[in-house]
Amino acid sequence: MEFTAEQIANLVKGRVIGDTETKVSGFSQIEEGCKGNLSFLANSKYLPLMDNTEASVVIISENLIDKNKKYPSTLIAVEDGYLAFQVLMNLYQDLQSKKEGIEQPCFISESVKIMDDVYIGAFTYISHKSVIGQGTQIYPQVYIGKNVRIGKNCQIDSGARIYDDCIIGDNCVIHSNTVIGGDGFGFQPTANGFKKIPQLGNVILEDDVEIGANCTIDRATIGSTVIGKGTKLDNLIQIAHNVKIGQNNVLAAQVGVAGSTTIGNWNMFGGQTGIAGHVTIGNGIKTQAKSGINNSVEDNEVLYGAPAIAARDFRRSYVHFRNFPDIVKRINNLEKIYSKESANE
Repeated sequence: MEFTAEQIANLVKGRVIGDTETKVSGFSQIEEGCKGNLSFLANSKYLPLMDNTEASVVIISENLIDKNKKYPSTLIAVEDGYLAFQVLMNLYQDLQSKKEGIEQPCFISESVKIMDDVYIGAFTYISHKSVIGQGTQIYPQVYIGKNVRIGKNCQIDSGARIYDDCIIGDNCVIHSNTVIGGDGFGFQPTANGFKKIPQLGNVILEDDVEIGANCTIDRATIGSTVIGKGTKLDNLIQIAHNVKIGQNNVLAAQVGVAGSTTIGNWNMFGGQTGIAGHVTIGNGIKTQAKSGINNSVEDNEVLYGAPAIAARDFRRSYVHFRNFPDIVKRINNLEKIYSKESANE
């Protein structure tokens, strides 16, 4: 698919500086731009790259343009270059034709309900009484257990596993090798060792949830583990049984949430953040990477450290920690002086 600079400008409400008929058919980063590609610039740090890029068209934030300079590429000036480029990539993805039909070999139970415009890739297994919503794309080698409900326009990538009774909302994305609904880590200590506690609940992903690759979301012991509407999980994340995560949260790679924890809305968790079980996290929380949360947290806190404390307190404490060798040396010198003075008395 080819688009002219003028067509693109109309889509993002921008203005063309240069040849309005310049055509592009792909995307690239500014430093890797080549003829026929569209790129973007939204950060002044990368302005020097504009002099040598071969990208045919560059979407650029209006405030970064030097009006006295001639650029090698056709420009599309917009208020926010990054946002405009993101809008275009989403439009381009929507234009890509979806697959339809059922590839063979597959095993699909006769009791499965498959709505219109669904694609099911080869070597997929779908068990009894499951429902696949309209327009959903299920790629090869996916496992879907009994009584699973998958909503409309979902994307389930190759190798994903969705266990019995789980519910997936509309417009959800589950990336490769993620497991939805595996058993929670529940064991009872006895004189003869740890005995498994049956995990009888399920997992519910509400609408517009995206789960990265190689994540595990455990089914509840009783009831549901819930991932709220609009929440996005990065790769390699563990969500334990009976966790309740609210709406529009983002969790970076390797976050771990222990069992029966409740998380509110609009929180941001940095990579490798660990959250203890049976705590309540409020709304608007931000954690730095590698934070460890072992207590409940009120709304709008910014946390850092393990155990996590307010980021401003952590930074003040870190100044002292960084100077700790010098502080110890000064204390030792003071002790020596005091010992000499005591000996002379």
